[in-house]
Amino acid sequence: MTAALVWFRRDLRDFDHAALSRALRQHERVFCAFVFDTDILEPLRQRRLFADRRVDFILRAVEELAAALKARGGGLIVRHGRAVEEIPRLAADLGIAAVYANRDYEPAARERDAAVARQLATEGRDFIDCKDQVIFERDEVLTQGGTPFSVFTPYSRAWRAKLSPGDLAEHDCTPGNGQLAVLPEPTFPALSDLGFLPTDLKLPCGMSGGAQLFEDFLTRIDRYHAARDFPAVKGCSYLSPHLRFGTVSIRQLAAAAHAESLQPQGKGAGVWLNELIWREFYQMVLWHRPDVVAHAFKPDHDTLAWDAAPELFAAWQTGHTGYPLVDAAQRQLLQSGWMHNRLRMVSASFLTKDLGIDWRQGEAHFADWLLDYDLAANNGGWQWAASTGCDAQPYFRIFNPVTQSEKFDPQGKFIRRYLPELKDVPDKFIHAPWQMPFPPAEYPPPVVDHALARKRTLARFGAIRAPKT
Repeated sequence: MTAALVWFRRDLRDFDHAALSRALRQHERVFCAFVFDTDILEPLRQRRLFADRRVDFILRAVEELAAALKARGGGLIVRHGRAVEEIPRLAADLGIAAVYANRDYEPAARERDAAVARQLATEGRDFIDCKDQVIFERDEVLTQGGTPFSVFTPYSRAWRAKLSPGDLAEHDCTPGNGQLAVLPEPTFPALSDLGFLPTDLKLPCGMSGGAQLFEDFLTRIDRYHAARDFPAVKGCSYLSPHLRFGTVSIRQLAAAAHAESLQPQGKGAGVWLNELIWREFYQMVLWHRPDVVAHAFKPDHDTLAWDAAPELFAAWQTGHTGYPLVDAAQRQLLQSGWMHNRLRMVSASFLTKDLGIDWRQGEAHFADWLLDYDLAANNGGWQWAASTGCDAQPYFRIFNPVTQSEKFDPQGKFIRRYLPELKDVPDKFIHAPWQMPFPPAEYPPPVVDHALARKRTLARFGAIRAPKT
């Protein structure tokens, strides 16, 4: 009897799962495993992120996945160690012919998978990776000249033109030639066993949580285009952590959005589908340009002279810049592990264009705190805001934090939710409390003057565009 091992990573579900489906059709016995990878967890601990909501989310999702696999007659093997060592060791112990996994596009993950594949090959075992977390990957959507897109709008048109019903078809994970292997009851580590503390995670977790949030969003999707930019309104899907860890299926989400977008009231669904396409655009960019992890997509923009301003950076991190919408956004991130998408753009623009601080510092801060942290999307978003990336915001278009506040939180409801020191400020001054005759003593004045900061940013970008003598 040939046996396979399905290695779960950022795909914590037992349905519409490419690797699981393929293994069940190619082998008679299929084992399933998840590794709490110390190569990922230890850097978090070294950065003193001991109460990391992502680790809590993953643990809960893994527990639900194990229960689902058990209900289907199988189980989940759980390990804690270096995945590059644990997976080959497990394959040898179980007499596995092939390890199946869903493809990851991040540079470190690609190196990890290549190392696992090399080790397995020395033992005569196969490593088979499958497309799962995106509809289109790598070279599947290219320009007519056969090159990767660097502008989103034509990529989106090409993506939609290429889409067929088969691209949205779910992977059948019912038993094919084989069955899930029966396993003894798994032993799950507690957060403390992994070196982490309990968290205040409130988001519904696991496959059931993803399904719950998706069902709720479908009742609101027709209003998405009108509501998505207002942080005090329930306008988003809140599915980004579930997309990140694969507790929902991208094919199910895209299929629903595409079908809804074709209806008379489908504008909201069409706009949301575009957001899913943005996600794949950044995955494609990262695949072709892994150097963007540390460098600007536009090479000459690596010469930008950013400011070293640790006190200003600390004020931005903690939500004490004196600009209420920016500060409320930062405190939302620290308190919940999530930040509204409009505010991610406002916050990133403020750090890079008002404070003049390198986008890489902001990206690293988001990487530490975002529950839905995804390298491709985070990097792409930061480089967009900093005007260093592909299809980026033009450097001369700089968000005004006050007008953004007036437009997208007009009554200051979101601001007051996260800045209790401003709860008694009248609506007239909620967006610029320093203009009050007697500003609240417990809230700081603006750390920079936006008009002057804008001039500095224009000069900073102008310097790299000046003719070379």
